[in-house]
Amino acid sequence: MKRIAESTVRRLSLYLSFLEGIERQGLKTVSSDELARLGGTTSAQVRKDLSLFGSFGKRGLGYFVPELSEKLREILGLGKQWRVCIIGAGKIGAALARYRGFAERGFNVTAVYDSDEAKIGKRWETLTVRPISELEKDAAKQGFDIAVVATPAENTPAVVKQVVRAGIKAILNFAPVQLSVPSDVTVRNVNMAMELEGLSFALSNRSE
Repeated sequence: MKRIAESTVRRLSLYLSFLEGIERQGLKTVSSDELARLGGTTSAQVRKDLSLFGSFGKRGLGYFVPELSEKLREILGLGKQWRVCIIGAGKIGAALARYRGFAERGFNVTAVYDSDEAKIGKRWETLTVRPISELEKDAAKQGFDIAVVATPAENTPAVVKQVVRAGIKAILNFAPVQLSVPSDVTVRNVNMAMELEGLSFALSNRSE
């Protein structure tokens, strides 16, 4: 498959979110101009992003919303069920495990891990926090697709090494650390401090 920029993938996810909202309103078609307005980009960028995956829409009519929504779900791999484990049974991990939106998108949290004896064995609704030492054995049985790592920064590199040894090929990392992984492992970083700093910059540089 040709390499697609991460920024493009993020926009595709946004387009899908907008399309689902439009569909809930009962609308059947949408223009590239409208998608661009919602996404804060240009209609040319919308058309370019979509053209990477085929030909969509008709000149003068726009895009057929149900059809484009379904195609974007297929492109983003949302027609599958993905097995997700969370490592780090703290507040972030707990919030992520209880978020219903993941299951609606096909991301099923099937296990939670921690190294803290005080947390191991605690119940999280249908899940029980397991020791991180069991990760590799469990992964061999359950075939986790994605690991969400929500551990303290100083512990994260060692945890990620365990994730890699367990054969998990996709990692969502919440720690503000640079990670080194093999080329066949994909890492996405969520740096909340950086996002807040971006908002701080926007607030500090508003036109009066």
